[in-house]
Amino acid sequence: MVAVLGVVPAGAAGHESADRGAQADPAAQADPAAQAAPAKTPVAVGYGGAVSSVDPDASAAGIDVLRHGGNAVDAAVATAAALGVTEPYSAGVGGGGYLVYYDAKRHKVATLDGRETAPRSADQKLFLDKDGKPLPFDDAVTSGLSVGTPGTPATWNDALRDWGTRSLGQVLRPAERLARDGFKVDSTFRQQTADNQARFKDFPATAKLFLPGGQPPAVGSTFRNPDLARTYALLAKKGVGAIYRGELGRDIVDTVRKPPVDPKAQRVVRAGDLTAEDLRSYGTKRQAPTRTGYRGLDVYGMAPSSSGGTSVAEALNILEKTDLSKLSDVDYLHSYIEASRIAFADRGRWVGDPAAEDVPTKGLTSQRFADSRACLIKDDAVLKSPVPPGDPNNPSGPGSCDTRGRAAPTTYEGENTTHLTVADKWGNVVAYTLTIEQTGGSGITVPGRGFLLNNELTDFSFAPADPAVHDPNLPGPGKRPRSSMSPTIVLDGHKPVLALGSPGGATIITTVLQTLLNHLDRGMPLVDAIAAPRASQRNAAETELEPKLWNGPERAKLEALGHSFKQNPEIGAATGVQRLSGGRWLAAAETERRGGGSALVVHPKR
Repeated sequence: MVAVLGVVPAGAAGHESADRGAQADPAAQADPAAQAAPAKTPVAVGYGGAVSSVDPDASAAGIDVLRHGGNAVDAAVATAAALGVTEPYSAGVGGGGYLVYYDAKRHKVATLDGRETAPRSADQKLFLDKDGKPLPFDDAVTSGLSVGTPGTPATWNDALRDWGTRSLGQVLRPAERLARDGFKVDSTFRQQTADNQARFKDFPATAKLFLPGGQPPAVGSTFRNPDLARTYALLAKKGVGAIYRGELGRDIVDTVRKPPVDPKAQRVVRAGDLTAEDLRSYGTKRQAPTRTGYRGLDVYGMAPSSSGGTSVAEALNILEKTDLSKLSDVDYLHSYIEASRIAFADRGRWVGDPAAEDVPTKGLTSQRFADSRACLIKDDAVLKSPVPPGDPNNPSGPGSCDTRGRAAPTTYEGENTTHLTVADKWGNVVAYTLTIEQTGGSGITVPGRGFLLNNELTDFSFAPADPAVHDPNLPGPGKRPRSSMSPTIVLDGHKPVLALGSPGGATIITTVLQTLLNHLDRGMPLVDAIAAPRASQRNAAETELEPKLWNGPERAKLEALGHSFKQNPEIGAATGVQRLSGGRWLAAAETERRGGGSALVVHPKR
């Protein structure tokens, strides 16, 4: 049964989040069931732990777990589950992600790769038509072909099993309550719904859930998702086996293999080939993080199948010997842009799923390789993209200006995701990025279950960008598509300094990199480092600029050097936490992007 949701006038509930909607229920007009969320605030300082996410209800769910004795992992899963309610176009049970964890007792950083996987039947022709040509991207997204085996439920389960102190059922309670009682629609979610209206209306379960009366839900109305509440209750009772071996999994497989399309729809929706065996055989990967030294600190990130850890590390290593603190704003941006350009050249050639590709992670994150690439950067000239890759397996050494590979352009990656960061009173820290890929994922809601399925497989290259260059990110059986998610934790010895991450597809890497540089090199407070205007260069002919840089004095000076730009209205939506003295934590989020984020602490500083 598809959820029937009540729409409540503004004032009957308190929430400013990122998605809402369903059928109007006159009986619910006076229902004040939706819980009031804390007001959004981009920075908070205090004791007992901290949570930062894009949404106040989600951050509040994590804080509630911390307040009642849970640790950072417990709170991270609770926050993520709540984001599955309030940010269902970005994340949820039908998606995947990457979690980086710092264990304060053992002084160790560990990671979980919860990336979605392709069906065992997938091959390099997955997104090619009968003539061997790549499918139109939009056609591939809105289809069963794009849906990978979800990894989010397994990530929650395994993180709690290995590092948590609470059961899955316990940490799902706030999200289950939120889905059942509802929360207030804001302008961000209404706009996200409107942007997807044309495809959402072609799937009856999606339309009934997110298009009440056939239209995006009104700002100020209350969104309830009782189907998702029941899904969470089922997971609480039966565990994630309900997805990987049980009834929820059967519904997912049926939906992928026979997408439930409105008979009147003109859209051709291709079926996927996900099977029950694909679900049964899924597992997260617990693996070593990437690590690099920078300014005397240790920067830990996510190893492949994500390219986030290797790319951030390589760019930092390239910049290590440049004193960015003493450069003008123009020279700083020039150095940052060029380092990003080079890191993306190497990412495109070398990074894929290490289970299927020979990924030289150690070489990509080595200072020797970075030194062989750093000399490409000139003070008075701009590299021309696409820049050829170097060879991290056999770096030619410092000053060699290694460009022995053949250049290939960067392939497209969708730009929606969500990120959360958590710290607890014991000093444990979590940086967790999770996603269903595009805003709204595949657009296909599992009937009666209240969640959208991912379109994560479109993160594969449909075909090589250059047939003469090996592409490590082509589809394959059981393969994880390359990601740019970059959950990052920075330590000073054994003490956490900060953790951060962002949504934004391939711009995640540049967002995390620029935020680190803003804070560590340019001396900005973390909330200001997050809020600062962004540039994103991904080995492309043009660097993307947010409006404040586009309209600022730096652009003309950079153009005089040879840079080319195009405008991007919004890049990323970062969140972070920072350890302060005396047991205090600072939580930081966006001040404006995506309507601003929600930073909370357990006991605010008085």
